[in-house]
Amino acid sequence: MVTQVPPVDRLGRPQRSLRVSVTDRCNLRCAYCMPEADYVWLPKSDILSFDETVRLVERFVENGVDRLRITGGEPLLRQDLPVLVRMLAERDGVRDVALTTNGILLPRLGAPLRAAGLRRVTISLDTLRRERFRALTGRDDLERTLAGIEHALALGFESVKVNSVVLRGTNDDEIADLLAFAGRRGIELRFIEYMDVGGATRWEHSRVVPRAEILARITELFGPAVPVAKTDAAPADRFVLESGQTFGVISSTTAPFCASCDRSRVTADGMWFTCLYARRGVNLRDALRAGASDEELRALIARVWSGRTDRGAEERLATAQRAAYAPSTDLRRDPHLEMHTRGG
Repeated sequence: MVTQVPPVDRLGRPQRSLRVSVTDRCNLRCAYCMPEADYVWLPKSDILSFDETVRLVERFVENGVDRLRITGGEPLLRQDLPVLVRMLAERDGVRDVALTTNGILLPRLGAPLRAAGLRRVTISLDTLRRERFRALTGRDDLERTLAGIEHALALGFESVKVNSVVLRGTNDDEIADLLAFAGRRGIELRFIEYMDVGGATRWEHSRVVPRAEILARITELFGPAVPVAKTDAAPADRFVLESGQTFGVISSTTAPFCASCDRSRVTADGMWFTCLYARRGVNLRDALRAGASDEELRALIARVWSGRTDRGAEERLATAQRAAYAPSTDLRRDPHLEMHTRGG
């Protein structure tokens, strides 16, 4: 592999983390992500093959990336995913391969993914109540998600985390229950503020439960939450309770972390977005299929990253009369704006 000096963007941020989406399809319809009745899907002919995905990842590694996260949609819907995970985990320079999933298919796919080199798993769980789960996701699959969490723990992944999006008036009364659930299992829970991105077409600021309020509720019930010193550019601010339990809060809506953001995302059809809030991406698939050499692809990625000035979440924070990022009409014209397409 070519040795290059990894580029930094115009704000001095290196490129370290890449989110690799493998599908825009999902087996849930979460209200904060996919609230509409139907969607425009990416053409199957545009979806990158595993060889194409690996070739692009290698070029990102040459530009400083050493951490990969497999996303979707729901990534476990992609056929033969363990094959891709093994191909990525075996690449020189790849230090970590992680996965974000709703957990439903983990009892079937967890073992082959672990054997293929998957090191860490993050599972989405927004409620512990069956009827509420059905209302939030459009599916009666709470027990399958819980089984996926238990299966991941039994497989001995290096890390199993749970993400919970907190919505006022919907599940904010379960903050304590979710934290206790995670604590009993030795899982680090991350509370996520409701974000106004992509498919959150019904986003309203009044439904956001900010980090300060989440921490206040936890402190009232569990005692002081002491900040943990940050040693990386991960999105969560981490805290530890008197019991020793650690949890995190991802506060992209009210306290953005743009200054330290070292991540970007490639969609399943090869569009590269250097910011979650970016309106447009770079079409790496077309360059790849038009015959670009490895050096041309590496140089393209380096050039784009070197010119990066993205501070999308900070700019949204300063928006007067803040509303949903994109109306459903825009999403129909450009499905790449969808969270389930660009991988969150």
